[in-house]
Parts: sequence; C-alpha cells; structure tokens
Amino acid sequence: MTPCALTVDSLNPKVLALADHLGDNAIARRAQCIQNEIEAEPESHPFREIIDCSLSNPQSMGQRPNKFFREVLALCDYPHLLEQSGTNSLFSSGAIARAREILDLFPGRATGGYSHSQGTEGLRDIIAAGIAARDNFPCNADDIFLTDGAAPPVHMMMHLLIRDKKDGILCPVPSHSLYTSAMLLQGATLVPYFLDESRGWGVSMSDLKKQLDSARSMGVFVRGLVVINPGNPTGHVLVEENQREIVDFCRNEDLVLLADEVYQENIYADEKGFHSFKKIARSMGYGEGDISLVSFHSVSNGYYGECGRRGGYMEVTGFNSDVKKQVYKVVSLSSCSNISGQILMSLVMNPPQVGDESYASYQAERDGVLSSFARCAEAMVRSFNGLEGVTCSEAEGAVFVFPSVRLPKKAVAAAEASNTQPDAFYALRLLETTGIVVVPGSVFGQMHGTWHFRCTVLPHEEKKTMTVIISSFVAFHRAFMEEFRD
Repeated sequence: MTPCALTVDSLNPKVLALADHLGDNAIARRAQCIQNEIEAEPESHPFREIIDCSLSNPQSMGQRPNKFFREVLALCDYPHLLEQSGTNSLFSSGAIARAREILDLFPGRATGGYSHSQGTEGLRDIIAAGIAARDNFPCNADDIFLTDGAAPPVHMMMHLLIRDKKDGILCPVPSHSLYTSAMLLQGATLVPYFLDESRGWGVSMSDLKKQLDSARSMGVFVRGLVVINPGNPTGHVLVEENQREIVDFCRNEDLVLLADEVYQENIYADEKGFHSFKKIARSMGYGEGDISLVSFHSVSNGYYGECGRRGGYMEVTGFNSDVKKQVYKVVSLSSCSNISGQILMSLVMNPPQVGDESYASYQAERDGVLSSFARCAEAMVRSFNGLEGVTCSEAEGAVFVFPSVRLPKKAVAAAEASNTQPDAFYALRLLETTGIVVVPGSVFGQMHGTWHFRCTVLPHEEKKTMTVIISSFVAFHRAFMEEFRD
C-alpha cells in the first residue's frame, strides 16, 4: 500500500485559517534575512544591526534580570548551594531565606518533580495572599491555577467555553492576536468591538451593546468578553468608571469576563493606577454568585520581563463547583506548569517588603526599570506626534505605543500594487531603510481606512538605542512622505 502523503490541504482547516489570519509574517522573515546578510557582509545595508521593536521581550533588548528573583531561582534550582560556606558572600541573606522557605513547600525539597496539576499548593497560597493585598479583597488559593505564562490559560478557557462555530467571544479591536488565534483554533465566531481611539482607546459601551445584539441576531451565542488592561497593542489604561460599566455589562448580559491583566505593573500616567476587574467587581458589591470572571497574569511582562521562564496564573471566580471541576480537568491535561515559572510567579506577587534585607536593592531595580520605560514612552509619543500625518495617544501603561499614520494616496496605491497592506508596506520600507522592526496595525485589527503600527518602548537607555530609533524614524518618515506626496 502506498503511504498517504501529508499535504497542506489535508491539514486541519482551522490551522490553515489561523495562518491566513496571522499573515505570512513577511516583515519578521525579511528582518532575519537582513540580519544574516549583515553578519556575512557588514556593509551590505545602510545600518549595522536589526533593532527589533516588535515584541515585548525586555531581556533581549538589554534589560537585566531582577537580582533578587534570579538569586532565589538559582538557589531553588540547585539547593546544594545552601549548604556551601561561600554562598553567604554570593547571595543576599533575603534571597537565601526566601529560597529556604520555598524549598520547604516541596516534598524532599526537590524542584525537579511534578507538582499538583493546579500548581504547588504553598505557592498558590503565597500568590493568593499577594492578590488579596493588591485588591484589599479576599482571594481563595483554590481559585488559582498556575500556568506556563498567560497564553495556555487563554487557550484552556476557549476549550471550555466554545462548543461550535455558533459560539462567539467579544474581543477588542485592536487586540493581541492571542485571543483571535485561540478563537479560530476552536472554531469560534469572533465578535469584534472597536476601542475608541478618540477617547484614549476606551471601551464604548454603545458599540459593545451594538456588536453583541448584532451577533445574537445572527444566531451567535456570545459566551464571554475579552478586556485587555493595560492595553496591548494600544498602551492605554482603562478608567475605573469604564471598568464598572464593563462589569455591569457582563453581569447583565450573562457573559464571562476574561481579563488580561499581564501589564498591571506598567502604569506611567500619574492620574491613573491599576485596578483589577475582580477588585472593581467586589467594590461594586458583586460576589461569587454575581459574575463569572477569569483574570490572567504572567511573569513575562511588568518590570521583570521573564518571558522565557513561562510563569503565570489564572484566577477563576464565579464558577460553580461542577464547572470548576471541568476547569481542573482541562488544566490537568498538561500535568503541571513548570516549577521555575511557578516559583517566579510567587516572587512577583510577593516581592521583598519594607523592612526586608533585600527591599532597598529590589525596589531600586524595579523603579529604575519602570522609570526607564516611562521616559522611553514619553520620548516616543512626543517624537511621533511631531511627524507629519502621525497621531499617537499617550502611553499610559504596558510597553507599547500604537501611532496612527495617515498615509498618502500614492503610498496606498503602491502598497496595493505590491499586494501588501498599506501599513505593512510602510513597515517594510522602514525595515529596509533603518533596520527597525515594528508590527503593522493590520495584525491587531483597526478601523477601516486607518493605519497604525505597534512599537515597543523597551529599547535600553544605556545603549542609546532609543535615540537611534527616534532619529532614524524621523529621517525615514520625512523621506517616505516626500517620496509619496500626493
């Protein structure tokens, strides 16, 4: 018998639809080609390196890991160090004490084995206490599920909520492609609602209601609502009144509120602060039986930027015990999340406190990183707003800016002639001219007839990368606008 050849056409159509949704990633592929060309022949391009401003990947941009976190992880990974006489001179006493406390939570003080599928119980207790301290409302450790970052629990919730293509999820536009991708893989119907750029990317409740009613009129059973706060790719922070409106909306419309809160540490606007949706709901008097809410957090973002450590959690509230059992069933399919990520998540939610030996150095590192992000964000917004045809909302949080670019008609025509989205055409020209990589707004979704790009505010100040980016961007944009001027 002739073996059956595997072809693209024989693959899962949901995966193929995902590829169509994400596009062919031409910019990232071209950036890699250019990097290879520069390594082989340094004079081959008018720049000497690729500057990747497309991702939230702080340590790859030069950010140093947090010393306290890494010391604790090192000691937990190799507990034998705690028995060595020289350890006290290499590690802070605070990190040594914390490592001992954490190791005591594991059978045999070994961190190389499996944990409970939901996560190590003692670490979940620590995280729950951290959430309670943050929100000033109780948190039950049994509601915490430790995960490998924030992406796996998003997929888990889509597995649970989506039954067939008649089920839908309200998702913001623009938004991180994680949510739209997870929906496509489950065969769900995406129900978009558009963030209001004129109001700092806030949620328009009238548009939200309009999109919900429209989907229901077409027979879509809308199961939940995704909210990303602080915003990705937009860098906005929701005002409390808007959050209360969203909570009431989900409660009244019987929707599961899926709250992406992974950038909660990154707030730059003086007049704003982070308030979890659970805190908002509880402050409104709503308890467990009033609203179903799932909150996501991760060690990848914030001031720590431990993307490769893959630590995270979801807090699941407002689900009855029978439903909670099904959540646990799905979580158990992956045995457990990685232990280093679990430990790091506990450190993020319970860092050194005032009076601890490690507090001063830890706080100085944290504040230094966040202050640098804020300065870079402010410099980028100011520079982009000074460019012809560019409008950039204030970067209130997260690690991105999302400028709007009014492209000349000739540029749009040139993009169409090359079968490329206009914002992708702009981004490719930027790459070829300067070596700077940004993400076209079409990847995240945007209002018809508008064009954007997402740029990270992470470039390291010590390397003067931000200065290079801004000066290169300004020169490129001026030349681009002249070339395609109508």
